[in-house]
Amino acid sequence: MEHELRKRCISRTMRAKPVSRFIAAAVAMVMACPPMPAKAQRGGLPLIRDAEIEQLLREYTQPIFRTAGLTGANIRIVLINDKSFNAFVVDGRRIFVNTGALSESTTPNQIIGVLAHETGHIAGRHLSRLREELARLQTAALIGMLLGAAAMAAGGGSSGAGQAGAAMITGTQQFATRSLLSYQRAHEEQADRAAVKFLAATGQSAKGMYETFKRFADQSMFTARYADPYAQSHPMPTERIAALTEIARSSPNWEKKDSPELQARHDMMRAKLAGFMESPQTVARRYPLSDTSLPARYARAISTYRHSDLRAAIAQIDSLIAVQPNNPYFYELKGQALLEGSRAAEAIAPLRRAVQLAPQPTLIQLMLGQALVATNDPRHSEEAITILRNALAREPDAPQAYQQLAMAYGRKGDVAQADLASAQAAFARGDIKTARELAARAKTRLQVGSPGWVRADDIVATKIPTLPNRPN
Repeated sequence: MEHELRKRCISRTMRAKPVSRFIAAAVAMVMACPPMPAKAQRGGLPLIRDAEIEQLLREYTQPIFRTAGLTGANIRIVLINDKSFNAFVVDGRRIFVNTGALSESTTPNQIIGVLAHETGHIAGRHLSRLREELARLQTAALIGMLLGAAAMAAGGGSSGAGQAGAAMITGTQQFATRSLLSYQRAHEEQADRAAVKFLAATGQSAKGMYETFKRFADQSMFTARYADPYAQSHPMPTERIAALTEIARSSPNWEKKDSPELQARHDMMRAKLAGFMESPQTVARRYPLSDTSLPARYARAISTYRHSDLRAAIAQIDSLIAVQPNNPYFYELKGQALLEGSRAAEAIAPLRRAVQLAPQPTLIQLMLGQALVATNDPRHSEEAITILRNALAREPDAPQAYQQLAMAYGRKGDVAQADLASAQAAFARGDIKTARELAARAKTRLQVGSPGWVRADDIVATKIPTLPNRPN
C-alpha cells in the first residue's frame, strides 16, 4: 500500500500539464511523499512488525489520541526500518515512524512528543486542507499560465511581449510554490502548539519534544543561516525553538519525568532494535559484557541468536525468563529463535505461553501458526488453521500468514481452501494476476454462495491495475 502511494504521486505528476505538474511535484516533495529510504523508492517502504514495540507505542499514543478526539479513528503506528530520525503522516489513519527515531530517543517523553506533533497534523486535518489549498493554487497557476501565453501570443512575436508573458508564467509558479510552503509552515506551527496542548492535558512534559526539536535546530543552524525563510516547508530553526520554548516551558509539567517502569520498557525497546538491526560488533560495544542490565542482556541474547550460537542464545533467553517469568516477549523471542533454528516443535510451547501473556497477541499467534505448520505434522493442521484464521481476521494484510494457512489446508487435504488462501496471499502481495487465477480455480471447488466462494469471486472481479501512459 505504501508503494502504491509512491506510485500514485509519481503518476499524478506525470499526467499533469506543465504548470500543474510543477505544483504537483512540489507537493510530492514537500508533503504527500516525504523523504523515504532508498529501499522504499525502489520497491515499497521497508516496514517491520513487532508485537512488543507496537504495544509500547500504542500505550504512548492512546492518551494523546483520546485528548485529540481521535479514539475512534483507529490510527496505527507503522514502523519503517530506517536509521534516520523521521516521523510523518500521509493520511489520517497512520503515523509512520522510523526505527532510527525510536533508537535515538533516549526517553519515552522524547518520542511521545514527536508522536504528539504528528497527531496534531491528523487532528488539524492538515493533509486534507493542504490538498484543498493545492487545488486552489493549481487553478490560480493555470490562469496565470493562460494569461502569460495570451500575452505572448498578443505580442505577435515581439521580444518584449514574449518576455513579459514568460515572466508572468514564471511569477505565477513562484507564487504558487511560496504560497504552498507558507501554508505548510503554518501547519507545522499549529502541530507544535497542538502537541504541547495534548501533552499538558495528559499530564506529560513537553520537555522531550523540545529537546528533540532543539537537537534538530542545532544540527541545521549553519545551513539555515543562508536559507531563504520563505522557501522552507518548516519554520526556521531559531524561530521554531523560540516559539516552542515559550509555550512548552509554561507547562506545569515541564520538569515531570517518565515513570521508571516506562523508562525501563523504552530501554528494552531500544535494546531489541539494536540486537536485531546492528552488527554483533556494534552490539558488543554498546552493550558490553560488563553491563549486566536487563536491556544489555536482551540485546546480547538477540544478537547471539541472530549471528552466532543458537544453544548459547537459548540459555541467555532462559536467564531473562527467570528474571521476568511473565514477560510475554521473552517467550516470543525464544519461540522465534527455535523456529528460525529449524526446531519448530520446540518453539510451540514458548509461543503458546507468549500468546497467553501478551495483551495483544495477534502477531505472536501468526508465528505460533507458522510453527505448527513447520512441524510437518498433520495432527497440528486443524489447530494451525484456527489460529491463523483468527489472527488474519485482525491482520488481513499478511501474505506470509495466508501462505501458511494454504499449507495447513493442503496437509488437511482441503484443496479448495488451500487455493483460496494462496489467492489471498497473492492478493496481499499485490500480485493480482496470480490471485485471480488461484481464486478462479478455488471457485470451481467451493460451494456457490459460501463465504469462501464469495471471497474468491471478489478477487476474480478485481481489475489488474495498469500503469498510466506517459504524456507526449
